[in-house]
Amino acid sequence: MGTELSTTPLYAWHVAQRARIVDFAGWAMPLQYTSIVQEHLATRSAVGLFDISHMGRISIHGHAAAAWLDKCVTRRVADMKPGQVRYGMIADRGGAILDDVLVYHALGTTSPRFQMVVNAGNRARVMAWLRQQQPPKTDLTVEDVTSGTAMIAVQGPKAVQLVGEQCEGNLQGLRYYRGMEAEVVGVRCQVSRTGYTGEDGVELMMSQSDAQAVWQTLAEKVRSAGGCAAGLGCRDTLRLEAAMPLYGHELTEAIDPWEAGLGFAVDLDKHDFCGRDGLRDRKQRGGRRHRVGLSLSGRRVPRQGYAIERDGETVGKVTSGTFSPTLKCPIAMGLVAAGPLEAGTQIHVDVRGRREAASVVPLPFYKRSV
Repeated sequence: MGTELSTTPLYAWHVAQRARIVDFAGWAMPLQYTSIVQEHLATRSAVGLFDISHMGRISIHGHAAAAWLDKCVTRRVADMKPGQVRYGMIADRGGAILDDVLVYHALGTTSPRFQMVVNAGNRARVMAWLRQQQPPKTDLTVEDVTSGTAMIAVQGPKAVQLVGEQCEGNLQGLRYYRGMEAEVVGVRCQVSRTGYTGEDGVELMMSQSDAQAVWQTLAEKVRSAGGCAAGLGCRDTLRLEAAMPLYGHELTEAIDPWEAGLGFAVDLDKHDFCGRDGLRDRKQRGGRRHRVGLSLSGRRVPRQGYAIERDGETVGKVTSGTFSPTLKCPIAMGLVAAGPLEAGTQIHVDVRGRREAASVVPLPFYKRSV
């Protein structure tokens, strides 16, 4: 692995476990340890442990933080309560989406403090954009803390109980999209009931120097619970089964939130935020595309950019595709310009020159029972 790639505090552990390491957005990350299918099914049935330290983490604090973030994010921030986590987006002045983000209102501080988690590939431009918006002569501090921190996800039906047994706080009582500060295996962490797999679970942020201690203990507990460490390969198959959009696929500067099915994350009625007028224009324009789910009857897997055809005419393109370990068939999400296609509509996908039969299916493909 080239020295030019960034590494997480857990990189040596991944290598020692003989993980397959790949370049992901400039980071040397584990794609898989055993097999993507095995790690996927372990997360669905028990618990998976993920190193997600490649995600960008930006700290924003100061008395002006809430009001300033309100101007930067497509959803309200000023009304967030301490401990609350909110999904939103950052748009440029023309309304093009630069990234989708999670905003955390931190607990236990004397002045307002927020944390923003951004996609690894967009971290540099989001940070540059935030710097451009930063007002002079205020106590507002905007700091990229990615390199000094780590982030771990524990996902699956056993995740909350497992972490809760190592946590000083009442993790079981923590609501979805809420967070708290607590000691986990004796390490002070920011704990949130969030995730990107379609399962219940938690995500932990801690100091870089504490990451090994937290990971080692959790890895042992996860193995004892019938789970395993899991790489980015099954993180993608899990999120796709749950129909969770991924920036660069279902959401880009050219794909607006309403096309992506993410209109809930844009509050056009709030006071002005950067890009609001451009986003309003995009929402009102005609000829909107629609995100759809596809299930293929064969074994060939559709990939991003493959044409979606109906009655011999190309009506859209695949945005993400995979073989679903849970459903045991190829699945895909795509954008179509043919209007909302009803479930059961028969179409075709051009998979490397071969027309593969597919059906439109409701999203998500998979939804946990509880």
